[in-house]
Amino acid sequence: MSDPWRFVAAATAVISRFPARLPRINLLLSLVLLGLPSAHALQVTDDRGVVVTLAQPPQRIVSLLPALTEIVCELDQCARLVGVDRYSNYPQSVQTLPKVGGGLDPNIEAIVALKPDVVLMATSSRAADRLRSLGLKVMAFEPKTHADVKRVLEKVGQVLAVPDAQRVWRAIDASVMAAAQSLPKRLATTRVYFEVNPGPYGAGESSFIGETLSRLGVKNIIPAKLGPFPKLNPEFIVRANPDLIMIGQRSVDNMGQRPGWASMRAVREQRLCVFSLVQSDVLVRPGPRMGEGARLMAQCLADKAGGAVKP
Repeated sequence: MSDPWRFVAAATAVISRFPARLPRINLLLSLVLLGLPSAHALQVTDDRGVVVTLAQPPQRIVSLLPALTEIVCELDQCARLVGVDRYSNYPQSVQTLPKVGGGLDPNIEAIVALKPDVVLMATSSRAADRLRSLGLKVMAFEPKTHADVKRVLEKVGQVLAVPDAQRVWRAIDASVMAAAQSLPKRLATTRVYFEVNPGPYGAGESSFIGETLSRLGVKNIIPAKLGPFPKLNPEFIVRANPDLIMIGQRSVDNMGQRPGWASMRAVREQRLCVFSLVQSDVLVRPGPRMGEGARLMAQCLADKAGGAVKP
């Protein structure tokens, strides 16, 4: 019988017919019940397709991805974090937590010493198998699109047993919509290049940043077929000749050394939005602050591409 609980119900009916055999049948039922999953056990499938079973919601969490750190805290569960990667810096309370290396190169010994109930990390991290071999529960997520963020919020909410985790997504979605509605329709022809880091890696149409730009009503020079965050040949950007460039302070410092960039329309007309390190963190993390990122992009468009953002 595929459902063990149906087996128990059927066996119970049999017991009523054979009272003389109660001790033996009761022992059998006890053994069956011991093998049944706990009523409080959690089973969640991560982005690698791995099913992780937890006896109860984890109380000690190590997060190795800033976006996941922010999601845990936005779900009001910051107190469960016992360690984070070196780049997790928001909210401020996580800055006092033990740092266990980077997401791709974490300090395994430091993580084990923290005795976490679960480790949250990116699917691209190479540490998952090693941590699992040491007996730790590992869940890997890597949101790259709006749909991914919504799904990961739901998954992390399940893990933490937080009801209505989707309230966070509804707030993000409403903020992005408000930012879009603040801009005039005439900006729709504006062609934008968003640089994620100095690779140069850009945000393509299929990334969460690209999706936000689309919702703001502008055009992305990086087509979806190149992937969410492709590494680009600088000449590709020069040929595309965007009307406006969104770039972080980390990238702009060496921008003048890139061949041909001085001839681009956006550079000639100073249609550049240079984001501070703090603003860049907001913009490139697929998590609870995506609405704030949309507002930063909308303000950039209003200031540099013409039009005015409504108060």
